[in-house]
Amino acid sequence: MEIPLLNDIVIIFGLSIAVLFIFHLIRVPAIVGFLLTGILAGPHGLGLVHDVHQVEILAEMGVIFLLFAIGLEFSLKRMSQIKRSILLGGSLQVLLTIAAVFAIATEIGLISGESIFMGFLIALSSTAIVLKLIQERAEIDSPHGQATLAILLFQDVIIVPMMLFTPLLAGATGNLGESLLVLVAKGIGIVLLVAVGARWIVPQALYQIARTRSRELFLLSIFMICLTVVWLTASMGLSLALGAFLAGLTISQSEYSHHALGNVLPFRDVFMSFFFVSIGMLLDLNFLFQQPGLILLIVLSLLVLKAVIACAVAFLLGFPLRTTILVGLALCQVGEFSFILSGTGAQHGLLAGPAYQFFLTVSVLTMAATPFIIALSPRIADGALRLPLPGILKSGWHPVQGVDRACKQDHLIIIGFGVNGRNVARAARISGIPYTILEMDPDIVRGEQAKGEPIYYGDATYEAVFHHANIKDARIVVIAISDPAATRRITAITRRLNPKVHIIVRTRYLQEMKPLYELGADDVIPEEFETSVEIFTRVLVKYLIPRDEIESFIAVVRSDGYEMLRSLSKEPTSFPGLKQHLPDVEIVTLRVFKRAPAAGKTLAEVGLRKKCGVTLLAVRRNSQMISNPDGDMHLCAGDLLVVIGPPDKIARAMDLFDNPERE
Repeated sequence: MEIPLLNDIVIIFGLSIAVLFIFHLIRVPAIVGFLLTGILAGPHGLGLVHDVHQVEILAEMGVIFLLFAIGLEFSLKRMSQIKRSILLGGSLQVLLTIAAVFAIATEIGLISGESIFMGFLIALSSTAIVLKLIQERAEIDSPHGQATLAILLFQDVIIVPMMLFTPLLAGATGNLGESLLVLVAKGIGIVLLVAVGARWIVPQALYQIARTRSRELFLLSIFMICLTVVWLTASMGLSLALGAFLAGLTISQSEYSHHALGNVLPFRDVFMSFFFVSIGMLLDLNFLFQQPGLILLIVLSLLVLKAVIACAVAFLLGFPLRTTILVGLALCQVGEFSFILSGTGAQHGLLAGPAYQFFLTVSVLTMAATPFIIALSPRIADGALRLPLPGILKSGWHPVQGVDRACKQDHLIIIGFGVNGRNVARAARISGIPYTILEMDPDIVRGEQAKGEPIYYGDATYEAVFHHANIKDARIVVIAISDPAATRRITAITRRLNPKVHIIVRTRYLQEMKPLYELGADDVIPEEFETSVEIFTRVLVKYLIPRDEIESFIAVVRSDGYEMLRSLSKEPTSFPGLKQHLPDVEIVTLRVFKRAPAAGKTLAEVGLRKKCGVTLLAVRRNSQMISNPDGDMHLCAGDLLVVIGPPDKIARAMDLFDNPERE
């Protein structure tokens, strides 16, 4: 029996693999590859896919899983920290875009209703594309990532009032006030439900489910929570994406959020591919080739218009020039929810004929350009910083307060006040080390200054900020931000301004280590390797490896830039063949200290088996491992003995090899 949808899925996956493989070789973003797959397979291309509507349903699942995963990584507390950007930034971006498009549309002859509706369409940006790209670049926690997310979330909410207004713009009558009142009541209800669920219901339910240790039950429960909240929001007239995000927030308050995220990510990636393919299917190449010049001019104009407006909004929120440019370029495309809204407008005669096809073509092209624009945005921002612009434009509305240079000599400068920055500041405060913090989030700066922290607002990619922080007299600079491009630029500026300062950089990924060292960093701390070091340290402790041996191991790992962890060691393991663990029996390593009772004696004189009830398996002397040593072997200080036996008897044997005078 032939299943049309299954045929379409096989075609999409097969064509996607071929296109993405080629694009990977020529280093073109994967999103563009998916869009091209949609163009080729869609009705306007080769016509390989016939059931486009079913593919669009799968695409909606991709958006749901994307927003659900983002909600899992957030929390209600973090949402409250960006509420100003959501309410003020989002409303300004939408209103200013609608006003600008309305003015332009009326000039070219559109009536008022059509002009406002066109403003609705263009005001929305692509949540799916932008957030996926920002996540891949590990910039979701950066200032521009937070501001971009906030504005996108507002757009996902405002789409509902826009859909209510659309019939009125076409001349239809209705009780708009009552509809808005009902919508507000529903919105408050769903928010309260999410808050109650996040605080009491979901954590308790997941706790009981986790106790069963059933992976299948946990996975089904996570999907049930997600789809239930999505269904509730959709039934209330709100967007599916907003419901998915709220569902993620609900689970993020529990200790099971990371495990839930690990289960969701594979589904998200698969269904997101359908989303990008479905967008590519909308592009009609014949229509594009009929008027390529005009269409490309409109695309360029739209990108510039939206970027300028978003930059202005970010500047009004108080962000410095670099952040405003990154936010503006991230939000310059038309969004996927505009397609849903355009369908409503087409039904009411606000977007018909060539205008509708123009809109689809221009929108898809702006989406296709987004990966390239976001990739180039750090270079564009860095270039803008080199221009002779006013200081207030570069540093934002929140000027950096001068640091008391008399009190800040030989001090520590901390860039970024996230989790790592807070921990460094706490340690410096306890140790009595003078320190200064530079942070780009004005809300964090305001709150921490009220607590007495020496924190100042400023973008550390701007040299004047470092001069205020007295970089010339600083001893150490710690860079602990989540923006890889900004981290590289700050490292280079720091080294140029103070060649003698010690620069410590925190980074998430291994590929960032070499460029940071080349730019002048003294220590680069990759989170991936530090996690490995911490885990292996605890493993060694459980195996009763001597503490000095563990500390020596950690020092060796860090001293060579984690080279030991980057490549497989060619040395044999310290415990070859000892993989079996018997009940109530442990395999441990004991060090022979210089003045230990057993030092200088033969194994026969020590009598481990006879006196202590443990068995000696091997002796490690320097780099040589001696298996099954005979009784005439003399023990020397520094030897490592691999023994097996019950824990209580091993503890008794440890007294033979320890230094009685050692504390």
